[in-house]
Amino acid sequence: MSTQISVRIDDRLVAFLDDQVKSGQARSRAELVESALERELRRRLYAEEVQRLMAQKAAGALEDDDLAGLAEWSRNRTYPDLD
Repeated sequence: MSTQISVRIDDRLVAFLDDQVKSGQARSRAELVESALERELRRRLYAEEVQRLMAQKAAGALEDDDLAGLAEWSRNRTYPDLD
């Protein structure tokens, strides 16, 4: 099931959507917007998991050194500012 919504998107982002559709990289604007939202949802879920791992590490309850290293790496990761 899907629901149609209306949103305002900056002109430069709409131009990007249109370029992606025109070049065949996406089937439609909606597909690309939905894909971006799904990616953001996953990123936020992963960020929450990192916070849980960091809390476990701080409490001394994280036994797996690989997970502790992954949590530390993820916590320090930055994303480029696109503005």
